Amino acid sequence: MGNLTPHSILSEEQIEAFFEIGFVIVPDVFTPTEIEEMRAGFDRLQKMAYALSEPGIHNGSDFAIERTESGRVIIHRISWCGAAEPVLLAYGKDHRLLGMASQLLGSDEMNQLINQAHFKIPGDNVAFPWHQDSEHRGYGKPWWKDVNGRGSFVQQAIAIDDVTEESGPLKFIPGSCKLGHLGLLSRSEEEYPALFNPDDAITGIMKSGSVALFNPYVIHGSEPNRSQKPRRVFINGYAYPGANSRTYPGKGAGRLLKISD
Repeated sequence: MGNLTPHSILSEEQIEAFFEIGFVIVPDVFTPTEIEEMRAGFDRLQKMAYALSEPGIHNGSDFAIERTESGRVIIHRISWCGAAEPVLLAYGKDHRLLGMASQLLGSDEMNQLINQAHFKIPGDNVAFPWHQDSEHRGYGKPWWKDVNGRGSFVQQAIAIDDVTEESGPLKFIPGSCKLGHLGLLSRSEEEYPALFNPDDAITGIMKSGSVALFNPYVIHGSEPNRSQKPRRVFINGYAYPGANSRTYPGKGAGRLLKISD
């Protein structure tokens, strides 16, 4: 990837891991005070979600929720959450996140497509099946181009809470990023053994304030939170300029960001 720049956070070894293994976890990116600010934003979003009667756009954010027969609201995710909670929008363009994305994308400019709050409250049973982010970006569709030839997208997950083995952590299949786009969500699970072995998965245990960066092709997923504490993760995703031509939900989604000189 060349020499490290003044905006560099990632080492050459971490950059190599992103492209060879598919993910890297960077500890202590954010301070406890900063995480507390984000956590307060999550608390306000949770109150908004619990007050809604149905899913959809609210205050500029896309609330993917469901209300059970008992009346309980389950939050699957809140997309472009920063529209409803500006502190999270501000952190979505933090120089540390942009610096790492810039190193991996090979560009000082990027379009932010994802600014998303994930909650995993105990008892909600929220889980995510094995998938690649390339599927959600639309790889192979007219609205997506792999401009830089290396995936053109970087996803970053900030641990708001400590992520433990019991709290529904992300799990990654190491090296699966080398397989390219597989379209897993359109395949049957019976096909999976020919493509990858779930037993090979590496669990993404993270301390609060850490950031996981993952490749658009790495196979990953997560199980429900079986602990007694929330497992909140703040996800931001950045695309190489010109890669995406689709409009994402949320007021301001897709904004063009640039590393400050």
